[in-house]
Amino acid sequence: MSFVRTAFFVKNLPAWERMVRMLIAALIIISGLAFLASPWSWLVAIAGAGFGITGILGFCPACALAGRKLARNVHANDL
Repeated sequence: MSFVRTAFFVKNLPAWERMVRMLIAALIIISGLAFLASPWSWLVAIAGAGFGITGILGFCPACALAGRKLARNVHANDL
C-alpha cells in the first residue's frame, strides 16, 4: 500500500506551462530528427522527449528540487 502513495507525483507545473513544454518538446524532437546525420541529433531528440514527458506528467524534478509548488487554486484549472 505504501508503494501506491509514492508511485504518483504531485504536479508542480500549471496547465499553461505543461502545454508550452509539450509544444517546445515537439519542436526540439522535430529539429533533432531533421538532422539525423549527426550523432548529437539523437541526443537532442532524446532531450526533447524528456522535456515532453515532464509536460505530459505535469511534474518537473528540477522544479521539485527548487521547491516549486502549485497554488491550491491552480489545481482546479489543471488538465
